[in-house]
Amino acid sequence: MPFDDNPSPATGPRHWDWHLRYAGALGTTAIALWAWYLWPVMHQDPFIIFLAAVIVSARIFGFGPAVFCTIASVVAIDYFTFWPRFSFAFSANDAERLGVFVLVSVLTAGLARQRKLAETRADEVRGRMAAIVESSTDAIFSATPEGVITSWNRGAERLYGYSADEAIGQHISIVAPPHKTDEVNRNTKILNLGEAIENLRAERQRKDGTSLIVLLSISPLRNRQGEIVGHSAIARDITAQTRAEEALRRNEKLATAGRLAAVVAHEINNPLEAVTNLLYLARHDPARQPEYLDQAEREVERVAAFAHQTLGFVRETAAPDTVQVADLLDQVLQLYQRRLQLKHIRVEKQYESGVSLRGYAGELRQLFSNLIINATDAMEDGGRLLLRVRRAQHWNHSHRSGVRVTVADNGSGIAPGDAGRIFEPFFTTKEDLGTGLGLWFSQGIAQKHGGVIRFRSRTGPSQSGTVFSVFLSDAPPASRVA
Repeated sequence: MPFDDNPSPATGPRHWDWHLRYAGALGTTAIALWAWYLWPVMHQDPFIIFLAAVIVSARIFGFGPAVFCTIASVVAIDYFTFWPRFSFAFSANDAERLGVFVLVSVLTAGLARQRKLAETRADEVRGRMAAIVESSTDAIFSATPEGVITSWNRGAERLYGYSADEAIGQHISIVAPPHKTDEVNRNTKILNLGEAIENLRAERQRKDGTSLIVLLSISPLRNRQGEIVGHSAIARDITAQTRAEEALRRNEKLATAGRLAAVVAHEINNPLEAVTNLLYLARHDPARQPEYLDQAEREVERVAAFAHQTLGFVRETAAPDTVQVADLLDQVLQLYQRRLQLKHIRVEKQYESGVSLRGYAGELRQLFSNLIINATDAMEDGGRLLLRVRRAQHWNHSHRSGVRVTVADNGSGIAPGDAGRIFEPFFTTKEDLGTGLGLWFSQGIAQKHGGVIRFRSRTGPSQSGTVFSVFLSDAPPASRVA
C-alpha cells in the first residue's frame, strides 16, 4: 500500500504512522545488508543492492523514508563494506563514491516517488472515471471487435433489462430486434475500419421484448499501438422524445393538409363552375352539344390532374425512389400559381438539366412548399422569387456529392433576433397564420435525405431578402425508425 508524504483527513485511513514508515525503511536497509552478506558477488559493488533498497523504500514508504534509507545505507556501507570494516574511517575515494551514491539515491528516490504518485493519480482518475461510467444514467458498455460484450454499466442494466452477469460474454445483437441484426453487423464492420458512429437513431429491444428507440454514439477502442481492440458505446433512451417529434410531424402534416385543402377548394372552383355552365349549354343547344361536352371533359381532367398532384404532398411511400428535383419544384409552383399571380410575383428559374436523386417525393414536395410559401408571405406585391437547382458538393465534406436547391426572395428578411430560432418547433413570426413547425419539419426532411439547410438574410429599407440553400445527398436517405 503506498504512503502519502502529505497526509490529510481524506487520506488518513490509507497511511501508516510515521514511525512504521521509517522503521520499514530501516528494515529495507537491513535486508539489503543481509543480502550483501549472503551473496559474495555483491561484495565487489555494494552500492547496487543498497540502491535497490532506496528505490523500494521510495515506492512503498515515500520520499522521506527513502532519504532515511539512503542515510542508513551510507552508514552500513561505510561501517560494514569499506575497509577497514567496523570503522567509520574511509579514504577520499570512498568518500567520493559515497557522495555519488547519495546523489544517485536521492534522485532515484525522487523519480520513483514521482512515478508512484503518477500511478496513484492515474488509478484515482481511472477509479473516478469508472464511478462516473457506473453511475451514469446513460447506457455505457464496451465490446470486442467481434461484438462480444465486455463491460456493462448500471445504466445499460436499466435501459435493456439485462444484468451485467447476463450481458457480459453475449453478442451485442441481444439488444437488437431480429430484423435489425444486419444493421448491428454493418455497424461492427464500420467500427473495425476505425470510423466512429455518432448520433445514430436505432431501434433496440429490451430483455422483455419491448422495443425502444435509442440515440447511439459508438467509437472504436485502440491500444497504445493504435490497434483496434474493441468498441465503446453510449446509448440514451429517446423513445418518448421520438414519439413527441412524430406527434409534431403529424400536426404539421395536418396543418399542411389544411392549407392544401384551402388551395384545392379555390383552384377547383373555377373548373367546376365551367363544367356546370357547359352542361347547361349542352342541354339547351343540341347542335353544339359535342363541343360543350368535350370542353367539360377537359375541365374535369384539369380537376383530376390537380387532385392527383395535390395527393403527392400527403402520400407516404415505403421506400425512396428516383425523383427529378426540377419537376418537384414545378409541381409546387403549379399548386401555388394563383397565389403568386395575385401578388404579381415574378418567378425566375435556373435549373441544371437532368438533376435527380433518391428520396421521398412527398416529403421533398413539402420541404419545397414550406420554403416557397415562406418566401411568398415575406414579399410584397411585385416581388421576385429565384429558384435554382444544380449539382454540388456538401459545404463541409467535399467528397459528398448531391443536389443543392436555392430558394431566394427579395422580401422583408429575417430579423437578426429571430435568425437563431427559426428552426425551433413552434417558433413563428406569422402569429395566427403559422404553426411554427414548417422549418423545423423541413430541416428534419433535409437531414433524413443526408442533407442540411442553410440560410442568409438581410433586413433594411434599401435592400432586404432571404436565401435558403438546401443540400440533399446522393446517398440513399435514412430509413424511417419503426
